[in-house]
Amino acid sequence: MKIGYARVSSSEQNLDLQRDALKAAGCSITLEDEGVSGAARSRPGLDQALAMMGAGDTLVTWRLDRLGRSLPHLIDLVDRLKDRGCDFMSITEAIDTSSAGGKLVFHLMGALAEFERSLIVERTRAGMTAARTRGRHLGRPAKLTGAQLRKAEEEIAAGRETVASMAALLGVNRSTLWRAIRRSLADAS
Repeated sequence: MKIGYARVSSSEQNLDLQRDALKAAGCSITLEDEGVSGAARSRPGLDQALAMMGAGDTLVTWRLDRLGRSLPHLIDLVDRLKDRGCDFMSITEAIDTSSAGGKLVFHLMGALAEFERSLIVERTRAGMTAARTRGRHLGRPAKLTGAQLRKAEEEIAAGRETVASMAALLGVNRSTLWRAIRRSLADAS
């Protein structure tokens, strides 16, 4: 029996493409994980798929990276399947571990995918370092301007406003204002 596994790492992504490909590949059952990273060791859909597999079954994924993010993790999963008399198939990469050639291709594709991810991480880190060097702020924009924060600090210190009332006036959460005040005090010292 072919058991399909589909995964997207965020709820904004769509599983339809994977579902269609797995159905076309002859999967009688497809289990899914939505909003789960491929790096996560525990994935409910994958765990369920692995639990229902028996000798002669094949786990099918749309792409290799849907199963796992690192080569050791992928190899571990495929080895666990092999120990139970099961095979693995990746549609996009045309990998089928029921043959010696498929096993070789699986290891080569896994190594290349991990290499590509490592390059992406390196480029991202280099880009972030370059942006910081140029003085660019990374992350979310500040909810409060410097002038708003100074005014809030003055009003609270003078006792004319409470933190909660000042936060409401500024249209932010009370904890947001508190964090900004604490950050401002830490920067001043």
